[in-house]
Amino acid sequence: MRATRVVVLGAGIVGAACARELALAGCAVTVLERGGPAAATTAHGEGNVLVSDKGPGPELELARLSRRLWPEVLAETSDLSGASGAPEAARAAEWDPKGGIVVATTEDGARELERFAASQREAGVRAEPLDAAALAEAEPHLTRDVTAAVAYPEDAQVQPTGAATVLLADALRAGAVLRTGCEVLSAVARGGRITGVRTSLGLVEGEAFVDAAGPWAGELSARLGAPVAVRPRRGEVLVTAPMPPTVFHKVYDADYVGAVGSGAGDLQASAVVESARAGTILLGSSRRRVGFDDRLRPEVLSVVARKALRLFPGLSGVPVMRAYGGFRPYVDDHLPVIGADPRLPGLWHATGHEGAGIGLSVGTGRLLADLFLGRAPAMDPGPFRVDRPAVLAASGPRVPEGEIG
Repeated sequence: MRATRVVVLGAGIVGAACARELALAGCAVTVLERGGPAAATTAHGEGNVLVSDKGPGPELELARLSRRLWPEVLAETSDLSGASGAPEAARAAEWDPKGGIVVATTEDGARELERFAASQREAGVRAEPLDAAALAEAEPHLTRDVTAAVAYPEDAQVQPTGAATVLLADALRAGAVLRTGCEVLSAVARGGRITGVRTSLGLVEGEAFVDAAGPWAGELSARLGAPVAVRPRRGEVLVTAPMPPTVFHKVYDADYVGAVGSGAGDLQASAVVESARAGTILLGSSRRRVGFDDRLRPEVLSVVARKALRLFPGLSGVPVMRAYGGFRPYVDDHLPVIGADPRLPGLWHATGHEGAGIGLSVGTGRLLADLFLGRAPAMDPGPFRVDRPAVLAASGPRVPEGEIG
């Protein structure tokens, strides 16, 4: 029986997760990447695998699916590679189920955090209130100027490029092919379907194509003749010099949830502090819509640092080793885009995760593969469908025959 030829457009962590699921299911997968694998958005993330920042609804359900799948996928990856059990892949991905703590520093913030946590508990999330003594024990260097705190034991962290490499390597072991330095220029349609893409390295044909280009998915989908309204939203992170153990969970101010959910184009910043396995501490976070302007702005980094120091004042004398920024795929309704494009048969989308793509990647790959293979989906895919107003805001005319782009 001939394998279905699937071309995944993008080798970031979402593309890698999709490629892995489809290759393991027996599809003949080719991954096209215009740069290097996991070198763009994935390489500029923090590696969050979070349920704490998502209210009840479809994104939370996708986050819970992904949180359940991460350790399973890492265990399967070790078994398939012949490694000595699950710890090998977990080490490569730097899997760390350390949990998260969300704090409020005002009375209004405390009331909102308690309301938000109660709604999450009703949806099945473990959200455990911490009193002052328990908080001091969990995070001894955290400010005592806290009005409420909630622990989220299910929150975890990975090293983004390491995790993406684990997923992509598994796809390649299952027979997938990776072509880097390969930019998609246009599409070829026959009989109303997309049948190929013209690239900087020539024509690549297939029976299905998955747009997993992250913040560039809007631009790429327009080249393919079926535009989706995915735009870049930029974020910056500061990285300290390595330190002795100082921050033991992912710790952030409750206003982070509002910054994530905001649709404002101007700067949205909140305090997010967590350590990496190397001993460095990551300080975030910011969100702003500036197109693909990749310049680091000192004024933005200053805001990020100031907010982080409110939570951990003891970091004030610690040297900052570097700063980096990246683009996240933003959709106006703050939901990913996962599924088939009804305007152009053969085209699929897996994008729009904004800053949650690392954590949501494995759930996205599983859901897309379920839909593509006609399996019962792991969760309701309806909220992520392509033909919803927020996604088709950029929709153009009907896709013509022949060359597109």
